[in-house]
Amino acid sequence: MTPTPSQPERPALRCVVVTGPTASGKTRIAVALARTFNGEIVSADSRQVYRGLDIGTGKDLDEYVAGGAPVPYHLINIVGLDEDYSLYRYKQDATAALRGVAAAGRQPILCGGSPLYVNALLADYRLEGGGENPDLRARLAPLSDSDLDERLRRQAPDLHARTDTTQRRRVIRGLEIAASRTRHTPPGEAMPPLRLDTLILAPYYPRAVMHERIRTRLEARLRQGLIEEVQRLHDSGVPWERLDFLGLEYRWVARHLKGELSRDEMTERLLAAIRRFCKGQDAWFRKMEREGRAIHWLPEGDLRLATERVGRFLRGQPLPPPSLRLCDTLYGPRSQ
Repeated sequence: MTPTPSQPERPALRCVVVTGPTASGKTRIAVALARTFNGEIVSADSRQVYRGLDIGTGKDLDEYVAGGAPVPYHLINIVGLDEDYSLYRYKQDATAALRGVAAAGRQPILCGGSPLYVNALLADYRLEGGGENPDLRARLAPLSDSDLDERLRRQAPDLHARTDTTQRRRVIRGLEIAASRTRHTPPGEAMPPLRLDTLILAPYYPRAVMHERIRTRLEARLRQGLIEEVQRLHDSGVPWERLDFLGLEYRWVARHLKGELSRDEMTERLLAAIRRFCKGQDAWFRKMEREGRAIHWLPEGDLRLATERVGRFLRGQPLPPPSLRLCDTLYGPRSQ
């Protein structure tokens, strides 16, 4: 990460962060906290920015209005599927949204499970911009995920270190930025530094429980019309290649609709892919803890504990250390 250039320092912006693995109930917690503490939610989800990706990304917009006053939210449904939304653009938009919420006298609550997006704000990444490079993307398309990963590692070790290499599209974006460096493309406009004073909360469930929650949620999404959603997107002009690029639900359902997989095969492969994605999220959270980020894990999504911690944080009272550190937790036969 390149240090941010020296600029007049703004006061740190106090922000509650609700993150954690997929299917852990982050939105429920964030909405409840927003209602209690006069908050607005800024999304940190790399796919919920797109219009039309509703069931597959779990936007759950009904949660923002059910059971009380509607909770304002930001960075959901802001771009079309014909656009590519980069980490650079997200950091610009999220910075503006967080500052706007605070300036309105409300409490910013960052909510989402895209660890790279979350960490870009917490660590105030200085990012390079630049648009898509269609020619380069066409040349990269035939390469395997491992070939792309190795190419990025070779060409730009610094970008590789801060890229979520479990997501093909992130690796391709990293290679685009690396190529723009070699072409001496003028860097994007520098972003103003963002200093956050944060409390990080995350629901915690044992691995076996998380696996079952993922299965239950996938079954519910299929009942709600996930397959039909993907078919509608394709019928409206979204190419199969674009759906594949969006990953997870959209990739595997598209392969089913193209006749490459039966429904049962699609379901099992998608389930395995989501569980691998969850494991990748775990790796990010462990890394954040090893780098000194205190994540307050909430056993079984304990809302009472979350409310108590946020109250203390906003009153400026000292917080107890997290009772659990994921980086110290073992899974598998040695786990208790």
